[in-house]
Amino acid sequence: MVVVEVLLGVLGFAAVWGVSGLRVVRQYERGVVFRLGRVQPKVRQAGLIRIVPVVDRLRRVNMQIVTMPVPAQEGITRDNVTVRVDAVVYFRVEDPVTAIVAVQDYKFAVGQVAQTSLRSIIGKSELDDLLSNREQLNEGLELLIDSPALRWGVHIERVEIKDVALPESMKRSMSRQAEAERERRARVITADGELQASQKLTEAAATMSASPGALQLRLLETVVQVAAEKNSTLVLPFPVELLRFLERASSPTTEPPASRPAAPTDGAVTATRQPPAEDPPPALAGGPGNGSTA
Repeated sequence: MVVVEVLLGVLGFAAVWGVSGLRVVRQYERGVVFRLGRVQPKVRQAGLIRIVPVVDRLRRVNMQIVTMPVPAQEGITRDNVTVRVDAVVYFRVEDPVTAIVAVQDYKFAVGQVAQTSLRSIIGKSELDDLLSNREQLNEGLELLIDSPALRWGVHIERVEIKDVALPESMKRSMSRQAEAERERRARVITADGELQASQKLTEAAATMSASPGALQLRLLETVVQVAAEKNSTLVLPFPVELLRFLERASSPTTEPPASRPAAPTDGAVTATRQPPAEDPPPALAGGPGNGSTA
């Protein structure tokens, strides 16, 4: 009877020993086993696994992609503008053994590297690049974070800049700049349109000058267009050339010829009109009472 109890006790202890060494690893996890403090090179896959109780310690490592927001970092860009930039990092563990052994806390380490790399990117970039060329900055930021993370068994999947906060004074300056740029474009478009219209008008004038009837037809068409509207007054354009023609016709072209004397006949004596003689200048001395002769 005692032997049976001993056997049952041994069997019960063995069953408890065997059950206590069973572990479940989820599908998105991998197991790293430490046996007496030394890491085992074999990584336990997902499912039901068995370890040696008391001797082995199991560390589960999440293999899913981790989304880590990077706190907003304030810095000065290369063109001396103060901005606040925040980002988000997507990473996952590639080597569970290295991620557990090489670094104490790989998530904290990745977060610190992301913050320092973001500050470095801010200092190397200009404001226009932060606002419009984010794809290239994301790639550069990903390379900066991925370089040390590879030694920790972590792979950086993607890094994206979320928001760029600007000072209010800079926002107003950019608004004025954008308004001036839009006004400049509007003026250029208007000038281009006037240039094209002047070229077309020049071609139309050349065509109408070759055919005088075309100008009259155009004049009549303009009158029809004006008369089509409900107007009480009809404006009839009058050609300036016609006014100039009437002015030239009304004014004498040449002055009347001066009266010339008739040709002298035989034995006739002609007399010419002499200009009236000028009065002699007054005497310098006194009058006749002074003894002078006239």
